[in-house]
Amino acid sequence: MSASHRRAVPLAKCYRLLNHGPTVLVSAAHEGQRNIMAAAWAMPLDFLPPKVTVVLDKSVWTRTLLDGSGTFVINVPTVSQVDIVETVGSTSGLEISGEQGFDKFKAYNLSTFDGEVVEAPLLEGCVAWLECRLLPEPHNQNQYDLFIGEVVAAWADERVFSDGRWHFDGFDELRTLHHVAGGHFLVIGESVDGRVLERSAT
Repeated sequence: MSASHRRAVPLAKCYRLLNHGPTVLVSAAHEGQRNIMAAAWAMPLDFLPPKVTVVLDKSVWTRTLLDGSGTFVINVPTVSQVDIVETVGSTSGLEISGEQGFDKFKAYNLSTFDGEVVEAPLLEGCVAWLECRLLPEPHNQNQYDLFIGEVVAAWADERVFSDGRWHFDGFDELRTLHHVAGGHFLVIGESVDGRVLERSAT
């Protein structure tokens, strides 16, 4: 995504970046190491301060980095990135070794840029990014693999998100992905204005 299309999203409205249930990519970095993974279970939790939840299995390297740094990024990928989503979702950073350490970004030649608050990299080409600070809840994390983060900065591609709303018409390649199972995804469809339907039915 060109930086010219990236705009800050008011924190009071950043929950709308996840409200439609997209598959997301979670990135984290700590002590010079970084990683990214796919997560199907992520959602907004609260408005002000804005909070999100994401499920991260105990076996994933991204969780280790998140635990160490106390911060992470939720990236919202597009249909044109489905191959990236499938690749980073089906491989482990723990399996990628070499001079650069465990780094899917370098292993798969993924372009990133820096956020404003957290250390974790933001993936180029996505349509939304939420920089998050971990709100430690040891019981939830250990028992349910459930992590809660406070959103401290949020961004979106203004071509498909502005004035607090998604509008994908004319940008099919920027539509978001929704994981079903076994590597199968759905793509966000057309918008429907329920207010118009309600008025026409009365």
